Amino acid sequence: MENYKVDILISDKDITQRVNQLGKIISASYSDTNKLIVVGLLRGSFMFIADLVRCLDIPVEVDFITVSSYGSEMFSSGNVKILKDLDGDINGHDVLLVEDIVDTGKTLEAVIEMLETRVPNSIKVCALLNKQSRRISNIKADWIGFEIPDEFVVGYGIDYDQRNRNLPYIGKVVK
Repeated sequence: MENYKVDILISDKDITQRVNQLGKIISASYSDTNKLIVVGLLRGSFMFIADLVRCLDIPVEVDFITVSSYGSEMFSSGNVKILKDLDGDINGHDVLLVEDIVDTGKTLEAVIEMLETRVPNSIKVCALLNKQSRRISNIKADWIGFEIPDEFVVGYGIDYDQRNRNLPYIGKVVK
């Protein structure tokens, strides 16, 4: 898809406000935790995780995992590939998995299943965007930034074929 435009769906101001709210809610939920390991799913979550972690007022460690199910397409292939694994050990720790968007849920389901084999104390999920209309798994995020319609979105770290990650807002792709 060569020619397309991007219409603003969620403004940068709304994102900032919601990330601050999520930071407060998550901090309160983990107030009795010695150390929370925040795991970002790269690459789409990198802006969200950076902003979210700065809003947490509890001790955190940050790690990343890179998975792929889209390639250069506008829809998930359903085949989840682990491209980069965690660097640290999550055994016995509380894990907050940070995702950019929950679409079909298959990617998140696969990542959670893999992380559960490492025996963390708990795994909870915070997703910036939730596209419930496309869900085919039973996965649910514990915290959601925004519910969105069945639109292909870019911006705030989310890409289409490695482009548009740098947009400060979430936009829908219009052909």
